[in-house]
Amino acid sequence: MKFPVVLHKDADSEYGVIIPDVAGCFSAGGTVAQALENVKEALALHYEGLVTDGDPLPQVREIDEHLENPDYAGGVWAVVEFDVTPYFGKSVRFNATLPEQLLERIDQTVKRDQRYSSRSGFLAAAALRELSAEYGVS
Repeated sequence: MKFPVVLHKDADSEYGVIIPDVAGCFSAGGTVAQALENVKEALALHYEGLVTDGDPLPQVREIDEHLENPDYAGGVWAVVEFDVTPYFGKSVRFNATLPEQLLERIDQTVKRDQRYSSRSGFLAAAALRELSAEYGVS
């Protein structure tokens, strides 16, 4: 899932990163690249805490929905990719029927795209994208 983040930097500090859709989750780094990479660790720790506490997972919105918020004025917007599927609970096996050529295309995508470790990972990511677009679910 793609998380919008906003970077700020004061003259005497590292780059600070706020994740607007994940209250209380933030990160920092000495360079922009380092700060954005550290966001993934911050998100992982935050999501682990949410799951442990039984709290709902945040809904991720588009950057456009945050632009008017004065808390983020003067910041630089970026997007960080973070896999949220491990935090939705244990996996459940189910049977699905798909057209043969569609399944072949999925398998080809899984082989060439490192974001997906398996067909199941691809289908989970596709389902999250569709649910997010359709219902605002993340």
